[in-house]
Amino acid sequence: MDFSLSDEERAVRDTARQFITREVMPLEQEALRRERAHLPGLDRSELKELRLKAKKFGFWGLSTPEEYGGMNLPAVLQSLIVTETGRSFVQFTFGGEADNILYHANADQKRAYLVPTIEGERVSCFAITEPGAGSDAANIRLSARRDGDDWILDGEKTFITNGNDADFAIVVAVTDKEKGVRGGGTTAFLVDREMGWRSEFIQTMGEGGPAALVFDNVRVPARNILGELGQGFELGMKWIGKGRYLIPSHALGIAERALGMAIDYANTRETFGRRIGENQAIQWMIADSEVELEAARWLTLRAAWTVDQGEDPRHSSSMAKLYGANMVNHVVDRVLQIHGGMGYTRELPIERWYRQVRLMRIYEGTDEMQRLIISRDLLRGYTKIGGHLA
Repeated sequence: MDFSLSDEERAVRDTARQFITREVMPLEQEALRRERAHLPGLDRSELKELRLKAKKFGFWGLSTPEEYGGMNLPAVLQSLIVTETGRSFVQFTFGGEADNILYHANADQKRAYLVPTIEGERVSCFAITEPGAGSDAANIRLSARRDGDDWILDGEKTFITNGNDADFAIVVAVTDKEKGVRGGGTTAFLVDREMGWRSEFIQTMGEGGPAALVFDNVRVPARNILGELGQGFELGMKWIGKGRYLIPSHALGIAERALGMAIDYANTRETFGRRIGENQAIQWMIADSEVELEAARWLTLRAAWTVDQGEDPRHSSSMAKLYGANMVNHVVDRVLQIHGGMGYTRELPIERWYRQVRLMRIYEGTDEMQRLIISRDLLRGYTKIGGHLA
């Protein structure tokens, strides 16, 4: 059993780390200054410039197939790279990506939506969550009724990432109430903003914010159905599933950087005539953080490895997301405590992380939903205790 990275994995990981260190981290102080002034840390043009720099570095389309100019990297490599982006709180992601379910588009839709999104010319958002249907995605109500060759969409989506910036949305709507959501009663639509939907900013405890999307008799041509009629819920679950090993991957990077800051501070900050790192209370916080960080690392890499093996990753991904999201909340909380009052200020990114990571326990499957999935898999015999080693 070999737990080491291959030469290729280590080289790619190190190159990504070099890019984040050289090009992204130097922007942090300016990003913090802007956020203290209630402005975005980086605007869209600056993020685009960073992505183009990364493209010259060789990072473009981590999961995008080679036929579309991407790298088509294995899930383990993607996980390692996302961990590196997590080291900086600047909200940077490598470019050349599109929603995984957009590859279900037909040829015309790929030309109009998929390719421009990969190339950075268009911005998409995925809309399934509703005011009354968060964790219970099967309870969505936004309706789509047929009108000749078109469909009329009515309803609201909420907490939609990129909803304020997107020029088109992938919207899951109810097309047949009788069949039910899981029985083929929902369909995914590609809906341009110019077709009439509007977005409303939602203020949260974190930086930036999601959007509510309002659809009031929005007319969508039948040619804009993504995939097949009745395939909406299935596509929605595929979209959500990918995030369940990438979210904890990002959490690892945050926890590594934050814990490193705590160690540096504990080795330099003095109280009562000695460094605070000599105090057992501080030592235990650092030790507990390291243990939890490493446990989350291997759960996350195992989930990504399961994807690469072509096996069903849902159980391992749920464990990785549940543990990884809680781990980073614990670590950042301890790091703030170690820094004392300074950690609570906006001069350092710690309080920002404190607000940011709380979301990880909610979006793309709450802690409670992950526990439900994990326990159900075991109780119904879908998996065994110990997974592939059982």
